[in-house]
Amino acid sequence: MKKIFIYIFVLLCLMLMASGGYLYVQYQHFLSQPVFAEVPTTFEIKKGSSYGNFVQNIKSNRGMGSVLNWKIMARINHLENSIKAGEFEVNTPLTPLELVQYVAQNNVKTYSITLIEGHHWAQIKRHLIDSPISNVLLDLSDEQLIDLLNIEAGHLEGQFLPETYQYVKGDQDIDILERAHQALLKVLEKTWEERDPSIAVKSPYELLVLASIIEKETAQSSERDIISGVFNRRLKLGMRLQTDPTVIYGVGASYAGDITSAHLRTDTPYNTYTRGGLPPTPIAMASAASIFAAAHPNNGKELYFVANNKGGHTFSETYEQHKQAVQIYLKGN
Repeated sequence: MKKIFIYIFVLLCLMLMASGGYLYVQYQHFLSQPVFAEVPTTFEIKKGSSYGNFVQNIKSNRGMGSVLNWKIMARINHLENSIKAGEFEVNTPLTPLELVQYVAQNNVKTYSITLIEGHHWAQIKRHLIDSPISNVLLDLSDEQLIDLLNIEAGHLEGQFLPETYQYVKGDQDIDILERAHQALLKVLEKTWEERDPSIAVKSPYELLVLASIIEKETAQSSERDIISGVFNRRLKLGMRLQTDPTVIYGVGASYAGDITSAHLRTDTPYNTYTRGGLPPTPIAMASAASIFAAAHPNNGKELYFVANNKGGHTFSETYEQHKQAVQIYLKGN
């Protein structure tokens, strides 16, 4: 009878050893294999999720490995409190431990949206509303938005720096605008401090207004400081700026693509043919480059410019030279 018990005991030990060996092999296989058979794979971890919730999330996204092996790995490596909330995109094969580390490092999936220089507020708003980012703009008036963003200018035109901004799932369009406004304030402050002290504009706000006009006048980076110089000299001499983009902005929807003599005669606060000085607000978003140009005009003598049919402009020091350049432009040469 004693021999039978010994035999049974040995048999059980062997079975336990075999089972343990099998589980160990399975666990090592689990640790060495990619969690997802196909990449990229995207999954979202809700705020407040536990490690167990995370594992169930992985399983629901066809991730490999038993719940037991995931729990064993967490216990051995002290991973229970490593889970971060967010949307994650796995683009390369990751083992279970690598995946948890990837999540713990908060490698959330990022998106980007670009605010384009020269765009008006209405265009920016439509761009944000049409983008995948969570939207609240439709529920806010411009006045409410001004209050929420603490915009001292009292209007939204030109109050955002055109750049590419990164965001994650859960961010809202108003978050992008807040960051863009703060970025603009930093650029304005730095540029104003480093400005040419002889410039005609008297405040950072006037600098921004002038920069917005430069932005709309040229797409050529080499021309920005020249155009800035023209406007700077005109302001100092008391000459009207006579710049078409301000007129176009002022007439609004009546502009259909071609500026007319009627537009030039239509007096609005933005018509720099009928009124002296700068318009009351920016007319578009100005890039950092245009803001810099407004603060650092060239030292030439040009007072006039006209398009040259080559994507740029012809600059003139005298009105007679300017009239000749206009005739060349009208002939299409």
